[in-house]
Amino acid sequence: MENHQDYIKINKQTWNNKTDVHITSDFYDVASFLNGKSSLNDIELQLLGNVQGKKILHLQCHFGQDTLSLVRLGANVTGIDLSDNAIEKANEFAKKLEFEATFICCDIYDLPNHLDEKFDIVFTSYGTIGWFPDLNKWANIVSHFLKPNGKFVFAEFHPVVWMFDDYFKEVFYSYFNIEPIIEELTGTYADRYSDISAQTITWNHPTSEVLNALIQSGLEINSFDEFDYSPYNCFNETEEFEKGKFRIKHLKNKIPMVFSLVATKK
Repeated sequence: MENHQDYIKINKQTWNNKTDVHITSDFYDVASFLNGKSSLNDIELQLLGNVQGKKILHLQCHFGQDTLSLVRLGANVTGIDLSDNAIEKANEFAKKLEFEATFICCDIYDLPNHLDEKFDIVFTSYGTIGWFPDLNKWANIVSHFLKPNGKFVFAEFHPVVWMFDDYFKEVFYSYFNIEPIIEELTGTYADRYSDISAQTITWNHPTSEVLNALIQSGLEINSFDEFDYSPYNCFNETEEFEKGKFRIKHLKNKIPMVFSLVATKK
């Protein structure tokens, strides 16, 4: 790995390319979303509770579907993403829906240089922390933007999932954060047959690293849950065993696929 800036540059280009494919994919179903369908899942909705009038910071918002779904629930939301292409699309959707929302394009580590506000809730979900080399820096950002007694709501794919090869046949990667994972990939989770190819630089983070980073940043963990399914059909070898719940067919309910947590700024 060359340096800090390289992974940001490489991943930003990848997400700019992915955005064009994702916008038109069945996976993101933009038409239904624009017609009023929420993109949020039960897992995070239960943890968020009533967000009416709440000020929410949504980290790694992609092109803003979850952000704008929170606006629909009455929240005042600011969405952040590394991809300028995604942020441009998010602003287009907000305008089309005539929603008040703020979108900022920047690297999350750099956010204090772009935003000077405190929030009732910081929210982030699914496929987010793997893009960061240092979770202590990430947790400090979360803590920095929370008001006293503010709440961090987090849903994420379980680190056990990232240990496997793409077809869940063997344990291929370390559970622990030992080195950056540099890959050249074709297609994307939202459209596996898309002809985009992209380089990604990611990191695996064990549960202990997540929890300790948040605790050390001054947050108190209120709840931690694990789920034997994914609300998204974004992996290979899946089956939908209940509506909107996906598992790896041959692994059934034997592995955790998602975890969620709530933490409070003390």
